[in-house]
Amino acid sequence: MESLKDKSILVTGGNTGIGRAIADRCLKLGANVTIHGLDSTSVKEVADELGSKAFGFAGDLENSNTPSQLVSAAVERFGRLDGIVNNAAIITRASFEETSAAQFDQTMAINVRAPFLMCQAAIPHLKESQGCVIDIGSINAHGGEAILSAYSVSKGALQTMSRNLAGIYAKSGIRFTHLNLGWVLSDTEYERKIDDGLPENWPEKLDLGVAPRGKMTQPEEVANVVAFWLSDSARPFSGTVLDLEQYPFLGQNPTKDESYEMR
Repeated sequence: MESLKDKSILVTGGNTGIGRAIADRCLKLGANVTIHGLDSTSVKEVADELGSKAFGFAGDLENSNTPSQLVSAAVERFGRLDGIVNNAAIITRASFEETSAAQFDQTMAINVRAPFLMCQAAIPHLKESQGCVIDIGSINAHGGEAILSAYSVSKGALQTMSRNLAGIYAKSGIRFTHLNLGWVLSDTEYERKIDDGLPENWPEKLDLGVAPRGKMTQPEEVANVVAFWLSDSARPFSGTVLDLEQYPFLGQNPTKDESYEMR
């Protein structure tokens, strides 16, 4: 089991779904965790539930001031910053032809600009701690689904950012890792499919073509991988781009059945 004892980890979107699982795993491995979310009530409830080593900060990442405020709050609370998990994202669902300029701008602001500004604000602290950044991407970065054009473009840009910063800061000791997730059964994804009209037991009805293992990937399984890359055991590797999917995505046709989206 990897140790994150006394490390200070910041997780955006840490009050729900995959982010919540990552925050929980980091806490269990001994870290102090700053949990970010959009809704202040939810963030406070989650932080209180997770205990004294968890600190909540609410803010809208579409606001360009939020990333630096979040980094400053985390450092003020725990005295240092050892790792950032850029997990928060907006999934804009619209065809290419129907995606408005406003939708595109919002998607890029939250999914790309916010992580960019987070890293800018965090670099001095990460140099001091020899820390790391984990960017949570998507296999849609390789091309993407027909109804996720803006989202796919944003995740492609995030992947480029991860590799770019890994090169820039290779001699500084800061590590950058990019994880492209496949389809994960988060609470948000479950409810999204219910809203799409699928039955309550839809995760049990999946074709093996989209879940070869027989069940979807769980947030806790993603959290285990993230915890390793946050740990010192992942040194000296930086610039790694890793696809976390149950089958080789490249060459597949993700538009075949739009009812089965992949994160």
